[in-house]
Amino acid sequence: MSGGEFAGQQRRAAVFGVPIRLLGPLAIGLLALGYGALWLLARPPGEPLLRHVGQLFGGESILFMSIALVLISTLPHVEQVFGGIDYAAIWHRRLAIAGTVLLLPHVELASNPEATSLGKTLAVPAAIGLSAMIVWAILPRWRTMLPGALHGLVLRTRNSWPVLLVARVLGGYERWRGFHRLTGLFVAAGFLHGLLDATAFESTPVLRWSYVVIGGVGLAFYAYREVLARHFLPHHDYQVQEVRTVAPGLVDVLLFPLGKPLAFRPGQFAMIYLETKDGWQRHPFSISGAPDGEHLRITVKALGDHTAKLPDVVQPGMPAVVSGPYGRFDRRMGTDRQVWIAGGVGITPFLSWLRSLDDELAETVDFFVTSAGRSPFADEIQKTAKDHPRLTVHLIDTSTDGRLTPDQVLGAVDADPRELSVFMGGPDPMLRQFRRALRASGVRAANIHREYFHWR
Repeated sequence: MSGGEFAGQQRRAAVFGVPIRLLGPLAIGLLALGYGALWLLARPPGEPLLRHVGQLFGGESILFMSIALVLISTLPHVEQVFGGIDYAAIWHRRLAIAGTVLLLPHVELASNPEATSLGKTLAVPAAIGLSAMIVWAILPRWRTMLPGALHGLVLRTRNSWPVLLVARVLGGYERWRGFHRLTGLFVAAGFLHGLLDATAFESTPVLRWSYVVIGGVGLAFYAYREVLARHFLPHHDYQVQEVRTVAPGLVDVLLFPLGKPLAFRPGQFAMIYLETKDGWQRHPFSISGAPDGEHLRITVKALGDHTAKLPDVVQPGMPAVVSGPYGRFDRRMGTDRQVWIAGGVGITPFLSWLRSLDDELAETVDFFVTSAGRSPFADEIQKTAKDHPRLTVHLIDTSTDGRLTPDQVLGAVDADPRELSVFMGGPDPMLRQFRRALRASGVRAANIHREYFHWR
C-alpha cells in the first residue's frame, strides 16, 4: 500500500457519521440489548419472573466479561474496530466493572432450590475474585471514580496504617498484572456456575446454547492470549544503548536492534520487556523517536512502580524485548487544520511525529506544549518549527503562565471549529476538560483524538 493510500484510509475516521472508535461500543450495546430481549422472550412457562430476571443479570454479566476478554486479546482486528488498543482497554475495564456490578442483583434475585454443590462452590471464587480485581484496578484512578466532595476524606486517610498495609500487600504494577491474568479463570468459574445451576436452561435450549457460545468465545480468547499469543505476535530483540536523563523524573532510553527492528508508525507505542537489576520488567511505552532511526527511542516519566527507579536499574548493554506496535494515534486521521495539545509526558507521541517530518508538513498545525518549567524539548521543537512554516508552536510554562485553558487554545487558533482536528496527550483531568470545551465550541466528536496512556 502506498503512503497516499494509507493516508486516505486513515482520514476515513467515521462510518456513516459514527466515529470509528464508537463502532465497537455501539455493537456491544446492541448485543447486550439483543441478549436481554432473548432472555425475556424465551422465559420458560412457570419460571418465576424475579428469578428469571436474576438469572438474566447473570447471563449479561457473563456476556460483558466475555467481551472484556476479547478486548484484551491483542488481536489487530479488535484494535481496528475500537480505533486503537487504548480504547479497547478502556472498554475492557468498563465492561468488567459493569459485569461485576450485575452480580449484585443476580445474587439477590436468582435462586435454584436444587442448585448443585459444585455450582455453588464455583460461584464464591468467581464473585470474590472478580470483585477484588475490579477494586484493585480502580484504586489508582480513585480521583476520577469518586465525587470531588470525597477527595479530601480519601487524602486524609491515605496515610493511615490500614491503608498503608493494604498498599504494601497489593504491591505495584507487576503484582497487579499477575493477578489480572487470572481474570479468565474467575470468569470460567462463573460461567460453569451458571451452566450448572440456571433453571432457565433446563427447558429452553436456545438460552443454554447461546450462553455456551458467549462464554465459550470469551474463554477461547482468554486461552489464546495466555497460551498462544506469544507464538503469533512478533518479538524483536534489542539491547539498551543509552539511558539519558532529560529532566528531573524524565528519562530517554535508546534501544539498539540486535535483529530485525520493530516497524511502527509515528505516534504508536510498544510493549517493552527490559532486564533490570531487579529482574525482567514489562511495561507499555510510547515511542518518541522516528521509524527510520537506527535505534528505538522511548521517553519515560517517573509515574510510579519501576519507572521511578529506571535510571538506577537499567544500564547500557542490558537486553530488551519489544512487541507491537500498538495504537492508532495518527495525525493523518485528521483534517488539514489541526491543533496538537501536549501536557507533561503526553508530549511523547508528538515528538515521534515531529522527528519523522522529512518533507513539508502537509497540515497547518498549532502545537501547544504545557509543562511545569520550560519544556526540556523546547529547543528541538522550535528548531523543527523554523523548518516547517505551517507549524506554530505555543510553549506554556505553568509555573509562570498558569495552566493552559481551552479558551486560550480556541482564541489563538484562527479557524472554524467545525474544520478543526484536535490531538491531545496528557493528564486525564486536563484532557476531559478540553474535550468538553472543544465539543461545546463546535469541534466534531470524530475530530477529537487523544492518547489514553493512563490506562497502561
